[in-house]
Amino acid sequence: MIDKLEYFIALARERHFARAAEELGISQPTLSAAIRQLEDQLGVSLVVRGSRFQGLTPEGQRVLEWARRIVGDARTMRQEMQAAKKGLTGHIRLAAIPTALSMVQQITAPFQEKHPDVTISVSSSTSLQVLSQLENLEIDAGITYLENEPLGRVTSVPLYAERYHLITARDARFSEVEAVTWRDVSDLRLCLLTPDMQNRRIINQHFAEAGVSVKPTLESNSMIVLFSHLRTGRWSSIMPLHAAESFGFPEEIRAIPITEPDTNHVVGLIATHREPYTPLVSALLHEARALSEKNGVQ
Repeated sequence: MIDKLEYFIALARERHFARAAEELGISQPTLSAAIRQLEDQLGVSLVVRGSRFQGLTPEGQRVLEWARRIVGDARTMRQEMQAAKKGLTGHIRLAAIPTALSMVQQITAPFQEKHPDVTISVSSSTSLQVLSQLENLEIDAGITYLENEPLGRVTSVPLYAERYHLITARDARFSEVEAVTWRDVSDLRLCLLTPDMQNRRIINQHFAEAGVSVKPTLESNSMIVLFSHLRTGRWSSIMPLHAAESFGFPEEIRAIPITEPDTNHVVGLIATHREPYTPLVSALLHEARALSEKNGVQ
């Protein structure tokens, strides 16, 4: 039944039989037959059927909750038995918001040093995608904001606090001052992350608190794109200082603290709350707590 539950989770995630089958590496008839067999075993209809996938029945929604729990527990059991036999091995999947990507190595490097037989994949995701991927068992843990939007039932470990700076050319407006306000920078030629990013929603919120709005002339979901435009000298941006510094500051670029309000936003590691955790997630949480203690974040 575990395999059928994994198929069902994939179908619920993709909302399309052909795409789910492709992701699973099986044929569509095999997937359809497995879902039918699962329905027969449980005695309920799970999928609203028509000419195409139309969603889950109320019973299907409830079975999905159980499926995620059962499949997660089965994976935990398998990993725990493998760890007892061979030590920590396997693959861990991590997703992080774009502004946190530059600091992921502060966790993955010590983790991999202690557990050299574990491979790691890191993907860039929005905060909402991190939560969705965690819920759908597509990742093992995520790095995202902890305080601004609801996280649901997760275990969280604070890692560091973001403080926003104006990143601008040294010969640009405000380049000689020690600090600027949100109102000051609202009419600059700005390049910012796209509105689907929580970072951008936080920035918009601070502009609103200052009584102004902003219309950037360039938007991207990539920090690399933003910084490459900064280096032309024609744009300014608003970034967490650690993220901007990770690109290396050329002489022509300057970071200026933004005040009124001068706020911090805590970013941390999250994992689905369950006991016991998989050995891989447990080891990752250990590294996160060590980094949190080092950074003095609560």
